[in-house]
Amino acid sequence: MKRYKQNIISTIGVVLLIIFSNNILHSQYTEIHCKHFIYGYPKGSPQTNDLIIRDIYALSSNDSTKFADWVAYRLDTKTITGASQKERDWATDPWLDTWETLQPNDYKDASKQLHIDRGHQAPLSDFKGTEDAFETNYLSNITPQNSDLNRGLWEKLEEDERKLTEKYGLVYVMTGTLYEKQMPKLPKATKFHIIPSGYWKIIVIPYNQDIKDLSKIEIFGFIFSQNTPKTDNIKNHLVSIDEIQRRSHLDFFWELDSKIQKTLESKPNNDFNTIFSP
Repeated sequence: MKRYKQNIISTIGVVLLIIFSNNILHSQYTEIHCKHFIYGYPKGSPQTNDLIIRDIYALSSNDSTKFADWVAYRLDTKTITGASQKERDWATDPWLDTWETLQPNDYKDASKQLHIDRGHQAPLSDFKGTEDAFETNYLSNITPQNSDLNRGLWEKLEEDERKLTEKYGLVYVMTGTLYEKQMPKLPKATKFHIIPSGYWKIIVIPYNQDIKDLSKIEIFGFIFSQNTPKTDNIKNHLVSIDEIQRRSHLDFFWELDSKIQKTLESKPNNDFNTIFSP
């Protein structure tokens, strides 16, 4: 009888521990309300990261790599409509300490020696309808990106973002870095940094601009390596959200019910040709 009671007490203890652990796990998903996030911000970056929220984008700046783990932004027809934005006045992010980010001079000779551009994560041209487009030139929003990728499929996908915004009225974008193999350092950089080996991008389109109507939501995920050929087809880089989560170690859309997440995240979206058509 005594052993029976001990077993019951042990069982109750295990159940309570599981419940307590689940509550702790859930509580780690801190509520951060921001217009750039849809169904939750990208979760999983180190706690030492700096969360920066601006009117035109939000990002998580990594102290170790010196680049953003992710950048999120919301586009509508007003955001993308305006005079052409071509200025590239590179500047250190004023909201970060000098040791947390690179300086403009750190990119010196990178183009000539490594065939690398200063690649925007939130594109300058996406915000030509705003007064804050210059903030896309802060180096917290920049990574060293292979020129063929930056001027090839990456630029093409940014153009598609604007076309989709014109077509559907509202688009959410999340983009970020991958570190899956060792890359060379910037030749003139004075700080320790880690150049990304690839990138991911997620595009969310709410057809009727009502993000609560999940029957009218399209989600597309893409992954590109730094050596992606300039003439490649974007469709070749279409992946599931699950794959992006596995490779980036981030969690997306965690505010949704798990069953809905599974439906949206488990497979690449086969409606690419229909949705991305002119």
